Amino acid sequence: MTLADLKAAARKAAFARRKAAFAEGPGSAPARLAQVLAPHAGKPLAGYMPMRTELDPLPAMAAHAGPVGVPVIAGPAQALKFRAWNPEALMIRGEFGALIPETGAWIEPEILIVPLLAFDRRGFRLGYGGGFYDRTLEGLRAKRPTLAIGYAFAAQEVDEVPTEPTDQPLDLIVTEAGVIEI
Repeated sequence: MTLADLKAAARKAAFARRKAAFAEGPGSAPARLAQVLAPHAGKPLAGYMPMRTELDPLPAMAAHAGPVGVPVIAGPAQALKFRAWNPEALMIRGEFGALIPETGAWIEPEILIVPLLAFDRRGFRLGYGGGFYDRTLEGLRAKRPTLAIGYAFAAQEVDEVPTEPTDQPLDLIVTEAGVIEI
């Protein structure tokens, strides 16, 4: 079985686990995320616009005391760019159907809230397969320390995510069950 086959099988199983967890609700995850972000007031933050059964980071993003952005896909095999966001921003559909602000300044985050399908205790995540967050984190971390926070349901944890050399680890993971520091 190839790495691509392993990741495809892991994604299928992860989607099912996340869907079941989503039906149960976020529990204390939003409050935990806000607590984790509180010491970083003033720093540029990037979150994401939740899609399907992703855990919703918008309340914590809206409460952040500092600039907040959301990802914009510039093109295949490129790092993400982040456009300034606030709860009143006029949103349009971007790549893959994710909402993005129609206009606004570009920001360079120091903290990223990262969506995922599965994660492990080593800090590795399984995403959708485009490599966007790995490229983005690699570029940001080459410039300065950048905190990557996985935001997920506890049910999304697996023993080991299949990885490759380009995968960028998370620094911590916030779930409804607690905060996992790597």
